[in-house]
Amino acid sequence: MWAELLPIGRDAGSRGYRRYAWTPADADCRAWFKAQADTRGLTYELDRNGNQWAWLGDPAAGDAVVTGSHLDSVPDGGAFDGPLGVVSSFAALDELRARDAKFSKPLAIVNFGDEEGARFGLACVGSRLTAGQLTVEAAHKLTDGDGVTLPRAMEAAGYDPYGIGPDPERLSRIGAFVELHVEQGRALDLSGDPVGIASAIWPHGRWRFDFRGEANHAGTTRLVDRRDPMLSYAETVLAARREAELAGAVATFGKISVEPNGVNAIPSLVRGWLDSRAADQSTLDTVVTGIEKAAREYAERHGIDLDVVRESFTPVVEFEDALRDELTKILGARAAHPRPLPVLGTGAGHDAGILSGSIPTAMLFVRNPTGVSHSPAEFAAEDDCLAGVTALADVLEGLACR
Repeated sequence: MWAELLPIGRDAGSRGYRRYAWTPADADCRAWFKAQADTRGLTYELDRNGNQWAWLGDPAAGDAVVTGSHLDSVPDGGAFDGPLGVVSSFAALDELRARDAKFSKPLAIVNFGDEEGARFGLACVGSRLTAGQLTVEAAHKLTDGDGVTLPRAMEAAGYDPYGIGPDPERLSRIGAFVELHVEQGRALDLSGDPVGIASAIWPHGRWRFDFRGEANHAGTTRLVDRRDPMLSYAETVLAARREAELAGAVATFGKISVEPNGVNAIPSLVRGWLDSRAADQSTLDTVVTGIEKAAREYAERHGIDLDVVRESFTPVVEFEDALRDELTKILGARAAHPRPLPVLGTGAGHDAGILSGSIPTAMLFVRNPTGVSHSPAEFAAEDDCLAGVTALADVLEGLACR
């Protein structure tokens, strides 16, 4: 399975992945998912929001146990973020069948669409729509960098953008969702554990900063006469690092757009996107407020107009204690796990976090020795990936084979 997925959407230059929503690479990933379902005799289903499901047992029976993740990527992302969870889900089912496990509940594997938000700027679109956390009106306004709207992109890919929306009936059939994911940090590497359990997802959001100045000639305009928004933006980037360090949080300006974007032109507009995350809401508020305050001071000093827009936000997610404790109990009773698995918080968002407000969810992490993610350098050793499959199989057996 891994070998089949590796070439899809891989850029020859960067060696990273560009699997964006509703593109040919996304279509190839979706075809791969359906083929895996068909090969195993699972019932394949495409929901109203473009999420893919592979069912073992009757979906209408209720109290289903669901696992899976996503197959799309960030720009030039790594091979493991998302796909490891989907591949491991199919492999865990294979393992349970090899054990001759007897299922007492329906089991499903899911591929949620547009988790990374790389194309339209909003993460977890598929799961947000399903959970009713993104309205149809707001979804239809999403636009990519080329001006293509979400409805146009879906139609071009052969999907119906006018059928999207909340899917409470589907969620009501699910008793538990467990997502396996490569760790996006080094906590497991430092503890020496191949697998861990998630405790919570930090609150996080994305803010757009629009610095508007005056375009002018780079060679003939005196420094004192310039209204250069790049200066205010650059100072704001440094302020973000400073505020994050003081608060023990993280803040990143990772995307920028410049107009007119000429080497010999002073910009008229610098638009930067801030991603900030913290262990609790109060800390996150402090960091973002501090960054915006500094940005406005810099903008005023240089004669720049500034607009700040919050484009997305996800509050802190505390995974359900009962389900997390059940995972700990199941894995602790297995000979393959001789000591309790570490319980980790994470600053990364996931579909499991979005769904946690609607159904019981939990997460397993697989060790990433470099701690690098959202990069071609993202990595997990084969032994650790197999340990993740075993852990996921044990959890699914404990939850769905009673």
